[in-house]
Amino acid sequence: MGRSSKDKRDVYYRLAKEEGWRARSAFKLLQINEDYSLFNGVKKVVDLCAAPGSWSQVLAKKLIEEKDTPDDVKIVAVDLQAMAPIPGVIQIQGDITKKSTAQKIISHFEGDYADLVVCDGAPDVTGLHDIDEYIQAQLLLAALNITTHVLKKGGNFVAKIFRGKDVTLLYSQLKIFFPLVSIFKPRSSRNSSIDVDFNNLEGPNRIIVPFLACGDLSGFDSDRTYPLQLEPGKEYVYHPPTQSPIHPPYEEACKLRKNDQLSKPSDGVKSNIH
Repeated sequence: MGRSSKDKRDVYYRLAKEEGWRARSAFKLLQINEDYSLFNGVKKVVDLCAAPGSWSQVLAKKLIEEKDTPDDVKIVAVDLQAMAPIPGVIQIQGDITKKSTAQKIISHFEGDYADLVVCDGAPDVTGLHDIDEYIQAQLLLAALNITTHVLKKGGNFVAKIFRGKDVTLLYSQLKIFFPLVSIFKPRSSRNSSIDVDFNNLEGPNRIIVPFLACGDLSGFDSDRTYPLQLEPGKEYVYHPPTQSPIHPPYEEACKLRKNDQLSKPSDGVKSNIH
C-alpha cells in the first residue's frame, strides 16, 4: 500500500502530519477537551502509555505554549517504549503495571498531586475480542491504580477502553472512585466495536452504559474515505511523519532481514559457502 493510499483512507492520519502531531490520536484528546474542558485550571498532568507522544504534545501546547505562566506546569509522560523528547515534558520509560514505575511517577508528585491523568494505552490486539478486551481492562486498572496515588481530589481521569460486553464491570469499578463517570467516543476515533447484547445481563449487572459522541459531529468522519484534495484549488502535498519511531517493536526483525539480504550473494557472483 502506497503513501497516498493511506493518506486517502484516513483523513486524521493525514491532518496529524500536516499539523505536526506525532499521531492521529492527538485529535481524540482535542475533541474530548472541546466537550469536557479538561484543561481548565490544570497545571499538573500525568500521561500514561504516552508513546509516540501525541497526547503529550497536546498537553504541552495547551498548558505551556498557550499559557502566560508555564513555569508552574508539570507534565510527566510514561511509556514502555522510548519516546523522542518534547519540550516541557518529563519522561519516564517503564511499564505502568510494575511497582517500580509507579513509584517513579509518584516521586515526581511528592507532596503534591496531579490535576489530570490521561491514558491512551492499548495492547497489541490479537483479533480475539474477549482476550483483547480483558487485557485492555487490566491496563486501564493499572493506570487507575497509579491514578489513585497521584490524582488530587476532584481531579479528572481519562482512559481508553474497548467497547464490549464487560464494559459495565469497568463502569461499576470506576464509579467506586469517581462520582461522575462518562463514556464517550471522539469523532476521530474509528467506529469498529464489539456488539453488546444487554438482554443477557441480569440483576445488578444489567447496566446500560451510554456511549456519548464528542467533537464536531459535522466534521470529518474517521471511517470515511476522502479525496486527497480536501479544499478546492489547494493541491495535496505529502508530509512525512512528524516523528519516526525510535525503537519500534519490529526493529529487530528489520535488522535480521537486512543482515539476511547482505549475506546473500548478488547475481552473477559465485558463492564460496558450501
